[in-house]
Amino acid sequence: MNCLDVVDLSSDDELGEVDLKPVKLEPGTIGSMIQQQQNHSVQPVKLFSSKTQARKQASEENKSSNNALSTGQSSTSVLEQCQSPGDDTGVCSTSAVSPAPICRQFWKAGSYEGGLGSKVTLQNSTNYLHVHPLFLHSNATSHKWAFGAVAELLDNAIDEIQNGATFVIVDKISNPRDGSPALLVQDDGGGMDPEAIRRCMSFGFSDKKSKSAIGQYGNGFKTSSMRLGADVIVFSRHLDDRSLTQSIGLLSYSFLTRTCHDRIVVPMVDYELNLSSGTLDVLHGREHFASNLSILLKWSPFSTEAELLKQFDDIGSHGTKIIIYNLWLNNDGNSELDFDSDEKDICISGDIKKVDTIPAWKAVNEQHIARRYHHSLRVYLSILYLRIPETFRIILRGEIVEHHNIADDLKYIEYILYKPQSVGSVEGAVVSTIGFLKEAPRVSIHGFCVYHKNRLILPFWQVVSYSVSRGRGVVGVLEANFVEPTHNKQDFERTSLFQKLEGRLKEMTWEYWDYHCGLIGYQIRKKSQPPASHYSSHFTGQSSVQESVGLNKTYMVSDRVKGRLDVAEQSIPISSHGRSMQGLPMKRKEHVDLVKIEKVKRQAGTGCKTYLQPLNGIGNHLRDEETRNLLQENKKLRAKCLEYDKRGEELTIKVEELKNEMREVQREYGQLLAELKSLDAVKDEKDGRD
Repeated sequence: MNCLDVVDLSSDDELGEVDLKPVKLEPGTIGSMIQQQQNHSVQPVKLFSSKTQARKQASEENKSSNNALSTGQSSTSVLEQCQSPGDDTGVCSTSAVSPAPICRQFWKAGSYEGGLGSKVTLQNSTNYLHVHPLFLHSNATSHKWAFGAVAELLDNAIDEIQNGATFVIVDKISNPRDGSPALLVQDDGGGMDPEAIRRCMSFGFSDKKSKSAIGQYGNGFKTSSMRLGADVIVFSRHLDDRSLTQSIGLLSYSFLTRTCHDRIVVPMVDYELNLSSGTLDVLHGREHFASNLSILLKWSPFSTEAELLKQFDDIGSHGTKIIIYNLWLNNDGNSELDFDSDEKDICISGDIKKVDTIPAWKAVNEQHIARRYHHSLRVYLSILYLRIPETFRIILRGEIVEHHNIADDLKYIEYILYKPQSVGSVEGAVVSTIGFLKEAPRVSIHGFCVYHKNRLILPFWQVVSYSVSRGRGVVGVLEANFVEPTHNKQDFERTSLFQKLEGRLKEMTWEYWDYHCGLIGYQIRKKSQPPASHYSSHFTGQSSVQESVGLNKTYMVSDRVKGRLDVAEQSIPISSHGRSMQGLPMKRKEHVDLVKIEKVKRQAGTGCKTYLQPLNGIGNHLRDEETRNLLQENKKLRAKCLEYDKRGEELTIKVEELKNEMREVQREYGQLLAELKSLDAVKDEKDGRD
């Protein structure tokens, strides 16, 4: 973020004084937080006494000039205070209902007659650009599809698995102001401290440095929340070895538009647990806290500070809760998110499309996952991630979402290794799983499900437009980490590498269909097989390397789930049923005509196994070269597996060490609690004598 792109994260100069008192925690709150910390098996911490209030106030006064925006830049160069004269954001009455946005339909919410007024005036000579509130709406239009916005919020929870997250909850709740539906997304990850939540609310900041992290642009939360509703409030609790903090932030399109702000203002309040008194101390100065709290109480679903703090009761010692309210309506005036059609699901209103096919095949087409994910969030979430750890759960409306591997829906499977190249160097390697859907030829569905870093980007991407049924029922699954997705994670950037991938998948679809369409009852389109040399040059001339690992070969589920390709050093046998035999690796060009085999099996009716005989590779230089390449690739993959295993052992040792430290902290806590009880007994005895 440079000094020309400013997001003013608070407005502490518009409001009057608010009477502030320390918030007293319920008895046993501190102990329960520590106990929850231990039950969640997160990194053990030692809680130290917080700073004295006088020292804290002196420190926070120095920070108040930049409204507690922690971006690593000085307050003078990034945020210089602007004042917004007026009284439309004064301290609200607790009985007031927070107004809905000016327009409740998302695609019309960015249109206003005359635009927003320019209410804010500069109080100094420093010139910089504001981020206008209408940018919130225009930025959110990158999400054409509401479920794509929901997926962005889940990505943040998935990224928190490395910080101990074990679940993410997606549910409907009621806005306590007016009873309207609101969307809840909550996880038990590490949570955000005051600095982190400000980065989350700002534009373009991302502290996700891990190569495996899905989020990377620092824009997903803003675009996704504003796409689903006009307003969002965030509650986050963070516990580390120094303190326990809890922060509340409000991103409200309704507030900004109705008060005619010409810049984005995000009111936030922060608390820190004072262990000595058992209360929550206010951070960042009393005046700053008072002004932001009053905006929260007027424009959030909660009208009192007690109601705000109550939202932390089910978060535990760490985690984040997001509530999106004033949800957008569709063109018919109904809520875009349908919570009523299925009490265990969230649907998109009116998004069920008719399937044009023969009546006998209509039901299987309409009920197929490739159709249902468009309007059913439960179906979409089941395929959203290629792999999900066994310790993590996605809970939609109180029921766990069952993970669905699309590759399990295929028959006559073939695995193809593809190595894209750019400027003479290999950019990566990807194994494409391709086959016919089990319902083929009854389904008019085809395409590739392309994942990036475990996240589904293109579901059932139709790389070909089939004519005369060519390609019908052919589906593939692959994880392409060598291409970059767009910001909304619903497509890929159109780079040369992506275009090469698209061309290769198109060829792969037609090639697979032409050779195997007879297996599902179509007339064979297979042409005469070219010489081996011609077949090889066909692929190497495309700046890519493609190898057919084997038709109908079935890998172990555990290996496929882990995303590992383990090509055996021994020869790979293939059968028409997908079973292994001993023999050499075979390319598709060398397969015996499988259609003839199937006809023989049907005529015989004995149910016996018909195997493809391994071809003799003696004297075939090309085959030997391919075998050596596969073995070399296998060795590299095995070396990587050994590295992962070693890393896993190191992590296991680290876990044991952390558990030991946790037990030590628990022991010390028990001793301190016993000493406290003994002191209370002595005090009671002394009081009795007096």
